[in-house]
Amino acid sequence: MRAVIQRVTEARVTVGDDLVGKIGPGLCILLGVGKRDGENSAESLAKKIGNLRIFDDEQGKLNRSVSETHGEVLVVSQFTLYGDCRKGNRPSFSEAAPPADAERLYEFFAAQLRAAGLAVATGRFQAAMTVALVNDGPVTLILEC
Repeated sequence: MRAVIQRVTEARVTVGDDLVGKIGPGLCILLGVGKRDGENSAESLAKKIGNLRIFDDEQGKLNRSVSETHGEVLVVSQFTLYGDCRKGNRPSFSEAAPPADAERLYEFFAAQLRAAGLAVATGRFQAAMTVALVNDGPVTLILEC
């Protein structure tokens, strides 16, 4: 699994004119599922993200997690994180999970975050989505499990 994590003051995802997910301060996670991924990788990544100390403490140091700040999480599926651009000019997505597997693990990942006590909003799997966010910091990290 691959995730691009952005600390945000707000984020939302729409499909056409429909608002499908919206959060206040917290994390916007773009999640890609690879064909070799399973529930163990989803569980591990969710735990890692929930405990990442990327929010400021009272001294302004990155020392608090999204859980500690009572932040929210927006999870958006993004198979293009598995795009391989090493050959030619058109990305290959051969390492991305098939849609049925990817959707199951995407939902499992979001459920793991919820089970950890986080407020989680999601996009709509396989939809053409528009994601809008205000990056805070900016703080952006890339994780892979």
